[in-house]
Amino acid sequence: MSGLQGVGLLLLWGSACLWLPGLARGALVISGEHEALQETRGGAKSLQKRSTNDVTVEVYSVKVDCTVTSRFAHTVMTSKARNKANLSQEIFFEVELPKTAFIVNFSMEIEGQVYVGEVKEKEKAKKQYEKAVSSGQTAGLVKASGRKMEKFSVSVNIAAESNVTFILTYEELLQRKLGQYEILTRVKPKQRVQEFQIVTNIFEPQGISHVDTHATFLTNELLPLVEKTVTNNKAHISFSPTMEQQRKCPDCDGTLIDGDFVIKYDVNRAKSLGDIQVVNGYFVHFFAPPDLPRVPKNVVFVIDRSTSMRGRKIIQTREALLAILNDLHEEDHFALILFDSHIVSWRESLTKATKENVKEGMDYVRKIHETGSTNINDAVLRGVNMLVKDRQEKKLLKRSIDMIILMTDGMPNVGETSLPRIQENVRSAIGGNMSLFCLGFGNDVDYSFLDVMSKQNKGVARRIFEGSDAAVQLQGFYEEVANPLLSEVDLRYPDNTVDSLTTNHYSQLFNGSEIVVAGRLMDNDLDNFLVEVFGQGFEEDFEVQGQASAMDWDMMYPDEEYIFGDFTERLWAYLTIQQLLEKSKSDAPDEKANTTAKALDMSLRYSFVTPLTSMVVTKPETEDGPDSPLIADKLTEEQRQQAERMIYRYAATPSYAYQPPPPTYFVDGDPHFMIELPDRDDALCFNINDKPGTILNLVRDPKQGILVNGQTIGDKKIPPDGKINTYFWRFGIVHQTLGVRLEVSTRDISVFQDGKRVKLLWSDTASVKGPNVDLLLTKDRSLTVTLKDSVKFVILLHKVWAKHPYHQDYLGFYTLDSHLLSPSVHGLLGQFYHGIAYELSDLRPGEVPEKPDATMYVKGQELNVTRGWQRDFRRDVKNGENVPCWFIHSNGTGLIDGDVTDYIVSGLFKTV
Repeated sequence: MSGLQGVGLLLLWGSACLWLPGLARGALVISGEHEALQETRGGAKSLQKRSTNDVTVEVYSVKVDCTVTSRFAHTVMTSKARNKANLSQEIFFEVELPKTAFIVNFSMEIEGQVYVGEVKEKEKAKKQYEKAVSSGQTAGLVKASGRKMEKFSVSVNIAAESNVTFILTYEELLQRKLGQYEILTRVKPKQRVQEFQIVTNIFEPQGISHVDTHATFLTNELLPLVEKTVTNNKAHISFSPTMEQQRKCPDCDGTLIDGDFVIKYDVNRAKSLGDIQVVNGYFVHFFAPPDLPRVPKNVVFVIDRSTSMRGRKIIQTREALLAILNDLHEEDHFALILFDSHIVSWRESLTKATKENVKEGMDYVRKIHETGSTNINDAVLRGVNMLVKDRQEKKLLKRSIDMIILMTDGMPNVGETSLPRIQENVRSAIGGNMSLFCLGFGNDVDYSFLDVMSKQNKGVARRIFEGSDAAVQLQGFYEEVANPLLSEVDLRYPDNTVDSLTTNHYSQLFNGSEIVVAGRLMDNDLDNFLVEVFGQGFEEDFEVQGQASAMDWDMMYPDEEYIFGDFTERLWAYLTIQQLLEKSKSDAPDEKANTTAKALDMSLRYSFVTPLTSMVVTKPETEDGPDSPLIADKLTEEQRQQAERMIYRYAATPSYAYQPPPPTYFVDGDPHFMIELPDRDDALCFNINDKPGTILNLVRDPKQGILVNGQTIGDKKIPPDGKINTYFWRFGIVHQTLGVRLEVSTRDISVFQDGKRVKLLWSDTASVKGPNVDLLLTKDRSLTVTLKDSVKFVILLHKVWAKHPYHQDYLGFYTLDSHLLSPSVHGLLGQFYHGIAYELSDLRPGEVPEKPDATMYVKGQELNVTRGWQRDFRRDVKNGENVPCWFIHSNGTGLIDGDVTDYIVSGLFKTV
């Protein structure tokens, strides 16, 4: 790279973004939150804010254009930037797209020259860029980004005063889940953009029943900017805020646009045959008949309770099962099988889901606790045998559906441990007579093993991500399969009329889902195109037939220019490739090679980036080097899981055979809140920025009568950088049950009990033991407060040079033995005392090179977090010890319950 060495900007949207790691003067762009990750008070700031006048790269256009034609979505993301400097700069283009989508095109236009990505067989592409890899260049352009998305990013060197246009195109077939389709667009500009636009056009000949639009960043002011026009068979949604409307606050340049823009819709379903569309020699058949009665189900829950499920996993499993059992219909039957080293059945056969039986089942679930090893083979076989036996003894309704739902987080390590043998045992026992659904918790589970085993047995596997919403994920999956409508569904077409059919036999049709079949017409013959659908319903067999006919698209949409007319062919190709890739996972070795070859051939023919192909992107030659190829791959679920395992190990300390110390929760500095989690070798941190004098509730345990509030103090005057630092200078501690009240300030310590007051000075060294509270005071350093049979607090004194022009003395607050508090404890610190479940993914460069960013899923939200450091002063009150942590921005928004204003109280010993 020439010119500004190391300067980079990342065009962020869709998630297109601009990333600027460095400037010619050596200053770095950072936010206020990033500054807080540097030295705590008084330390020289090595990073400085940069004036917007210094920005030399302007992103002036960001557009997302999505066209959906009969569920097939074609999305084009375009971003334009201008290098306003008199030196060349490296510009990064980054977008997030749904993991179910296939990239079909990428191009860069630089000074009239267009550079286009080319889809090639993965092995050939690999050989092409091996030389680039060996020279130390980064080859991969696609990385996992959370549960639903993957990130595409590429960089290019742009000459002085030049423009660049990036265009990425991807396609996907929208899947109907719980009665609707979802179009998800992730937008993270990180700066205001002159021309920002999201436009979606939906064309559904069946007619559109409803369209809902929301975004995680929509305020009351932005909401009217979402324009939505819906007619019978077309919907137009657009969102195009001006630069001023994008502004985060009146006096700042930050943007409000940061998050997910989501459109959900469904279509009319008047015909029981479904909807058939024929365009250019290809047809697609959508089948989801209305008003079918649900078929009763017989479901066996096989639940892992091995020691690896300890803690949050088993709690969430119990929570989800209680909700699931409560939703069973009375004609359903259910069973509960627990497994560790041993297999334990609640009852020896399935139980009818009467109110009384469900209540007894829920009582049993509440008592599930973890113990032992993991015997998956015998547990699943126990469930299969239970269903087989009950069928033989005619205890189950003849027209009902049998299913097993396996929940596990680990690898089998007792009993049969060979994964292929377990798969074969289960397949042989089931014999095609029931469905197996596998739910895998976390990153240690072998997802590939569960995925194949499910597909071999008419089911699907689903990953359950570690996070506070794991129970919601479990319930969400169950809702998808909770209401079967038909079993053994066959969609039939005349042999002499069609060929190249996608899968046209399905084991089940569930309420809220949809079956899609596509194929090619021979000779475009519609006269003999008779369609038949058969299935087994609740009371009788389902049978319907009808004649398909071609629709006149020009007549239906007369005012539209052609809406990519080959959409039925591309939909057919997309669906065929997806099904071939899935089939290859469970094929025998000799069949697998043939299946894979077909999928590869179609991927190349239709320019889809699939797990078998790669898109080669050639960066233009610069004075620093020749053309250099980069690679965009399609990630498999196993590759995504591996990436997540790596991020969990990021900055982790070596693992030894010892019991990790208990968690520590503290607030110190400006004020920096820290949650240390030794069992994960990790920590979370956030800052609270408010005006001096604010009193915040830190801990509140109404059951034990414990309350801790803290009051902030500001600098003596405004420092040269204009940023007023705030710190805690006074704490109020109350134990109502014990009749104890303490007021601790930077000046002195007062203890009130039984109408008496004891006053201590920080210049003392003292040990005070009372019937309900013990105090240990170390001169000018620390105060340890031990409440009888309860929690222990440590308060540190930070003394500052009395003549310091800006800073003042302040206090730090640390919690020990927090497990002794009740489950109802809350507050800015207290809410974390009983653990916090979260997951991390998508490790990526941050604004500061040594502080990468990542995506965190916590409390059902998705947050951008930054790796940083806070200081723990317990051992060294003067200098502290650096503790790496994941920093949550914006006053801990998304991590803390509610908003920071919810924790502001009116007095040092008050709750409101």
